[in-house]
Amino acid sequence: MPTTTTDRLLQLYMEPLIQGRRETCRQLVAEAVREGMPARDLYSRLIWPAMEHVDRLYRDDRISTAAQNMATCINRCVAEHLQQHLTPSRPAASGRRIFIVCAAGRQEELGAEMCADLFESDGWEVYFLGAGVPHDEITSLVGELRPDILLIFGSKPQDAPDVRQLIDHVRGINACPSMNIMVSGGVFNRADGLWKEVKADIVAETAVEALDLAARAQPRMPEIRVPGAPKKRRRRRRPPLLSAPGEDD
Repeated sequence: MPTTTTDRLLQLYMEPLIQGRRETCRQLVAEAVREGMPARDLYSRLIWPAMEHVDRLYRDDRISTAAQNMATCINRCVAEHLQQHLTPSRPAASGRRIFIVCAAGRQEELGAEMCADLFESDGWEVYFLGAGVPHDEITSLVGELRPDILLIFGSKPQDAPDVRQLIDHVRGINACPSMNIMVSGGVFNRADGLWKEVKADIVAETAVEALDLAARAQPRMPEIRVPGAPKKRRRRRRPPLLSAPGEDD
């Protein structure tokens, strides 16, 4: 689908989205599907950029909490409608398994759900845990089901410390040494290098990129310790990218 077509559709979609006009948004997307626009393109070039634009408007104090919530609910409704139209973009990833968790918040749940939809459409075995699951329960499930990828979605600066704690917890008990940990969401796009600070293996800017990177990812090589070698002492410090209070960008 030509980019100009989706750009125009995004322009038409944003005004009713911010105004909370559900039916208008649904009609625009339904018409696009009837005209042959692939659902995957609508995910990546309409719903995802609309979600990011709503988040940016809210962070810039240009829309209210009510407008943000209405827009996010509409995007989720549209994504649920599009799910039935998704088709695989590559041979089915049979036998590959992914866990998806997210920080608390409507935006985070929407982004994580879209990731889950795309992975499922490409044949991945998807476990979507959502938000609010204790770290020890996530780690226990990782050890039990041994996924290929743990995807953590977060969009706000305050999400980063919790993501770091979860990764430290999973890696600390060596729950699944070959599993790659991927992070995605607005905060990781805005803060260059933050994904390294939280000790993730992979960062994905969008849901489609997450799918592509996961498909090409090789099993993580576990750390090898030489018997008798002294353990490296880790200096206690707070990662600078996680410590800036009130950081928005």
